[in-house]
Amino acid sequence: MVAGHSLGEFSALVAAGAMRFEDGLKLVEQRALAMQEACELVSGTMAAVLALDDEKVEAVCAETEGVVVPANYNCPGQLVISGAYAAVEAACEGMKAAGAKRALILPVGGAFHSPLMEPAREKLAKAIEATEIVTPMCAIYQNVTASAVTDQGEIKRNLVAQLTAPVRWTQSVRAMVADGGLKFTEVGPGKVLQGLVKKIAPEVEAESIA
Repeated sequence: MVAGHSLGEFSALVAAGAMRFEDGLKLVEQRALAMQEACELVSGTMAAVLALDDEKVEAVCAETEGVVVPANYNCPGQLVISGAYAAVEAACEGMKAAGAKRALILPVGGAFHSPLMEPAREKLAKAIEATEIVTPMCAIYQNVTASAVTDQGEIKRNLVAQLTAPVRWTQSVRAMVADGGLKFTEVGPGKVLQGLVKKIAPEVEAESIA
């Protein structure tokens, strides 16, 4: 089984043989350009919320005026929110009042994985639709569904939806463990995902290959 965090989902699809490496590179480039254009349309940002239950984070976002939504479910006690700058700032204050240990604005260029990425989603949809995707050699646990996917059409739909939907990494890892995942290997620089896996499922083995 494979999974990728946000942009890493393209790497996971290539690793599983669902997408050609060259096609993956082209889509990543087109995704970046489309997101940059969307960032220039509306001033948005993201913030990390620490030590607060997911349900409370979701509730504060829902109560805050303006566009602000959960964006990255990284691990229990670590959730990133995303949206319009003023709304994210207001939500950060609400998170602290609700008991968050910290709620800090991140140095990013836009409101990724939020409704503000809708212009990018529309552009990327055409590029993804034109890309050949075949049945992967194993299931991919996509960010949008946090469940095993092998159908080519569903893979494409989830890739498109990912731009405006949250990265359900906590839920994805739990689903992989429930489906028999015992050993997780992070491929690429750093050990961030390995650390997240250990926090989500302490009972499994996790390593990284740089």
